Amino acid sequence: MKAVALLGGPKENWPDNLKDILQKAQQKGAMIAASDRGSLYLHEMGVHCDLAVGDFDSLKANELNIVENSVIDIRYSHPIKDFTDSEQLFWTLLNEYRVEELRVYGATGGRIDHFLVNLFTFLHEPLAQFKEKVRLIDQQNEIVFLNPPKNIIQAKKEYKYFGVGSLGLIKDLQIKNARYDLADYSSNNAIMFSSNEFLEDQDIEIKFNAGSGIFIYSKDKVRFDNI
Repeated sequence: MKAVALLGGPKENWPDNLKDILQKAQQKGAMIAASDRGSLYLHEMGVHCDLAVGDFDSLKANELNIVENSVIDIRYSHPIKDFTDSEQLFWTLLNEYRVEELRVYGATGGRIDHFLVNLFTFLHEPLAQFKEKVRLIDQQNEIVFLNPPKNIIQAKKEYKYFGVGSLGLIKDLQIKNARYDLADYSSNNAIMFSSNEFLEDQDIEIKFNAGSGIFIYSKDKVRFDNI
């Protein structure tokens, strides 16, 4: 089963066609889920929410009542806890519902600490075991988590640029079939090789022998609009 999750990130970071994305995913049988205020956003878009997780401290009483009367499976968390609402949502979807693919929207923008939690949570257990199933997506970017030893990243017509990096140790990193290839780079520190480009819709090959890698599809909102 596939799932699409909406977190509470600002709407201006969403893809312009997010409502259409969610509705099409649901029509194809995907599970639609949300954390905290994301559940209200789904209701406002007219998209049925299958699962909502959170302490719902961002909702007013009447808003919470709307969510409680519209969501099939609602899980309440205590405001004082070891895991964020989004982490609890991810765990419920990946461990309990055992979804095979999870696309997450609303994970970026706004508070940087919230974004970093959503990014870093897949680098350590218990969620690291699922990271290859997860993508974080917003209006300009799509983040893919990489495992060693080899990854093939498909070219997408809507993205010209990409970045490859690590969030810690990485050993013998290679990038092939790109505008700028890379051979056998190793480091104990986080790094990002940004502004690389796809070549004529060729898929990108990424290899490394140890560590945690990330691939970021990237595009500009408006490029050089002063020209």
